[in-house]
Amino acid sequence: MPSISFFGYILPFLAVLTVVVFFHELGHFLVARWNKVKVDAFSVGFGPELFGRTDKHGTRWKFCAIPLGGYVKFRGDADGASTPDFEKAAEMTAEEREGSFIHKRVGQRAAVVVAGPVANFILAIVIFSMSFMILGRYTSDPVVSDVVADSAASDAGFLKGDLILAVDGTTIAAFSDIARIVAPNPERELNITIKRNGEVKDLRVTPRRQDRTDRFGNTNAIGVIGIMNDPALADGRVVKSGPVEAVGQAVGETWFIISNTMLYLKDIIIGHQPADQLGGPIRIAKVSGEVATLGFAALVNLAAILSVSIGLLNLFPVPMLDGGHLVFYAIEAIRGRPLGEKAQEIGFKIGFGMVLMLMLFATWNDISSIFFK
Repeated sequence: MPSISFFGYILPFLAVLTVVVFFHELGHFLVARWNKVKVDAFSVGFGPELFGRTDKHGTRWKFCAIPLGGYVKFRGDADGASTPDFEKAAEMTAEEREGSFIHKRVGQRAAVVVAGPVANFILAIVIFSMSFMILGRYTSDPVVSDVVADSAASDAGFLKGDLILAVDGTTIAAFSDIARIVAPNPERELNITIKRNGEVKDLRVTPRRQDRTDRFGNTNAIGVIGIMNDPALADGRVVKSGPVEAVGQAVGETWFIISNTMLYLKDIIIGHQPADQLGGPIRIAKVSGEVATLGFAALVNLAAILSVSIGLLNLFPVPMLDGGHLVFYAIEAIRGRPLGEKAQEIGFKIGFGMVLMLMLFATWNDISSIFFK
């Protein structure tokens, strides 16, 4: 059983999570203020308040004892999940309604809700952009230097010297781009476009599922096809991007994380992939500690990846999450009036149950993979 130290694992985890949560809630907060919604509280963490201050607008900024999330509580909310307080809203004066979230137009409420995930995506794009400009990316030409015998690539007809142009329609600029597409697609046939002796042709290959153990001892099942790249022969180098190019690459990186996450979830649903890769706070803490040993830049990069994941998760159409609120607002926009109080209450209870089950499942995966492997 691995030992988990405060400074080695917990502190990096809290640092990363606090930054990501803060920017998520800041998105909600700024757009709420822009729409003249009164904000009662801006909290990083849940539970009893550890320390805080109240600003001139009456907002209580606070850090709480359980640092596993956060919330912004608007005027008219019953709690930090933006559950409407219908009784309190009905008793508000005309002046109080002007600053009440529940009394804002449906478009304004939707803008406030979607601002949290959007802030997460923007944070990730900024981090990735800075990384591409300051640190650059190691790259080498996507040239096959060797083909592993009896591999998926050898069966598909790959040869030494092939130049990889595209994988399933995605243009390949560096050899590392190939693994990024192949790894999350075990046992799914891919079309790979190559250039051989001046002739462009397509090869069909099905990556084989293989367990790979990283430097920290974590084992993951990935797709492999069995081709190698020799940086000495493929012009291995570090390339730094200009501002415009870096932003474009950062947007692409953010979309890559989103699309692969959605692909993995789809594969879980159809039974193509096991659900044991879903992780919760324990696994995130472990990964944060491991990444922290690689340096500050690697930890910041992890923050960007986690920011994308949290932004995407919050857009899922589950009541309690931002996406669930957006579904309610879409129904309200179509009907011309909001769902009834009872329907919303039932929806939030169902959402709470779904989120709780997901957390329990992810935590069990964490315990199983970290402590009993």
